[in-house]
Amino acid sequence: MADTVLHEVSDGLATITLNRPEAMNALNVAAKVALRDALRSAAEDSSVRAVLLTAAGDRAFCVGQDLKEHIGLLAADRESGSGQTMSTVREHYNPIVRALTEMAKPVVAAVNGVAAGAGFGFALAADYRVVADTAAFTTSFAGVALTADSGVSWTLPRVVGPSRATDLLLFPRSITAQEAYELGIANRLVPAAELRAEAEKVARGLAEGPTVAYAALKESVRFGLSHSLSETLEKEDELQTRAGQSEDHAIAVQAFVNKEKPKYLGR
Repeated sequence: MADTVLHEVSDGLATITLNRPEAMNALNVAAKVALRDALRSAAEDSSVRAVLLTAAGDRAFCVGQDLKEHIGLLAADRESGSGQTMSTVREHYNPIVRALTEMAKPVVAAVNGVAAGAGFGFALAADYRVVADTAAFTTSFAGVALTADSGVSWTLPRVVGPSRATDLLLFPRSITAQEAYELGIANRLVPAAELRAEAEKVARGLAEGPTVAYAALKESVRFGLSHSLSETLEKEDELQTRAGQSEDHAIAVQAFVNKEKPKYLGR
């Protein structure tokens, strides 16, 4: 049986690939565990300075929960009365989203096809989304009588606004790649044939950048979304002090003075 998630590291870039193209990269239990563990590994690996999250095949990035497996698990729950199936949010989805958003390195999502439900949530949790012009997004939760998970109720309103997010959640529909770009869901829109090369270019550029500063930027944006201006100014002071003490800052300043391109060390 092929691995449900592939994980490789090269020159500071961890590439994590959802690998169930025959199932449109739907998330069965094995895939969720593997993705969670791969992201945690990338977050903890000091040699990794950026992450590229992508998917095999050309039809789907990830269509969310594997409903075929889900049906069987729900039936088993009814027989046992355990209610264990829905613990997947706590055990899998939440740790995956936390790993994507909280890791101290940038994450690029290469969205090659349909991103639905949790798949949409994982894309939104990435720091930057490179999207094929053939891709599409949908919340899908209400269509199967569920509420939002995988962080969508937090990320989507912050990207498109609360009113539009509520509309997209209550009335799930397919959002084209062009509309996604106009809404801010897609940061960069490219022809499908160029997606992988463009996403790798973006991710490798980040892997060669000032990693400490990138981590601080992620933290400051996340902090500012839920704190006052006064609190955010204090956080910026803290984070700027940290970034200013990094080796990469010294390298950048010296390179600027010398009119050279800086070669960052990621520390």
